[in-house]
Amino acid sequence: MNTISQIQAVGKYLRLSTQKTRRILHQIKGKNYQEAILILEFMPYKPCKIIKKILESAGHNALNLKYEKQNLIIHQAFANEGPKLKRFQPRAQGRAFKIQKPTCHITIRLGLK
Repeated sequence: MNTISQIQAVGKYLRLSTQKTRRILHQIKGKNYQEAILILEFMPYKPCKIIKKILESAGHNALNLKYEKQNLIIHQAFANEGPKLKRFQPRAQGRAFKIQKPTCHITIRLGLK
């Protein structure tokens, strides 16, 4: 197996919307490691903090494989749907409305320039 494909980090069962997360991941895809960290630091969205932690984890995984952080770019960054947490909201006259709280799995793969 190629060692480049092993430089990755995964966050699972995160209480974030998949669509909102994908919007942010699309912004950092193809960027180098340092630039992506900088972009995530100054974006005002909730998933940015979690995505930044996953990206830093992938960077540390690259250091363990003896790669320099300045030589890394983001090859793949994607979010898949996780299981939905199902809840009920009580309503008038004994009714109940279903609430589905989404979760997602974020994967970031790094490669060399």
